[in-house]
Amino acid sequence: MMGATRDGDFFPENEGEAEPEVRDPMRERAEREAVRVAEALVFASAEPVSETFIAERLPRGMDVGAIMRQLKAEYAPRGVNLVQVDDYWAFRTAADLSFAIRRDETEVRKLSRAALEILAIIAYHQPVTRAEIEEIRGVQTSRGTLDVLMEAGWVRFRGRRRTPGRPVTLGTTRDFLDHFGLEELRDLPGLDELKGAGLLSGRIPANFSIPLPLTDDDLSEDEDPITQLDLEELGLLTPGGEPDE
Repeated sequence: MMGATRDGDFFPENEGEAEPEVRDPMRERAEREAVRVAEALVFASAEPVSETFIAERLPRGMDVGAIMRQLKAEYAPRGVNLVQVDDYWAFRTAADLSFAIRRDETEVRKLSRAALEILAIIAYHQPVTRAEIEEIRGVQTSRGTLDVLMEAGWVRFRGRRRTPGRPVTLGTTRDFLDHFGLEELRDLPGLDELKGAGLLSGRIPANFSIPLPLTDDDLSEDEDPITQLDLEELGLLTPGGEPDE
């Protein structure tokens, strides 16, 4: 159809309207198949799966991040959710249905108050050394308490601090994020959230603040990487490089 201007000129009635986007059926089919492959890869793995691992198994040119976000949205209202842990993905029971999952076969081991304090300090202050943990807490830290956190898979040795004595630095693991339902360390509760949960008393110093931990696994400027010799010294490897049983 044609329309007329005040001067009598005619113009197409739909002029200026955006033309509908033309979708490539083959491309759409490939994207649907990529979503199915990504879903299968995560479902078949007992551990969170990295985006790099998924990308290696998808056709070239696929936007892995977009595919995983699409899957996450599709699973959001279901009893099983797709959750992101750092740049890894895993299926987990919906948080509001945890009461329905029976765990009779496994006894949950509760952490001591000291272990919880140390875990919180490591989470918020990492990379942190044992001496720094003791300075914050005001008491000595037993090796047994750290061992419990490491056996749980929530704490790891990060590197060596470039200071006299080269103390070992500690940090949290991907399993820590996964267990506490965090996508990344920036999702740790802030000051207002901790107050709201009753975890901080009302009498807080005016200059009190929550530290921001490093958001990735890269070593800081004052850290050196852990070497095989360091692992042997820490008792994680036997001389010669074999894992300590």
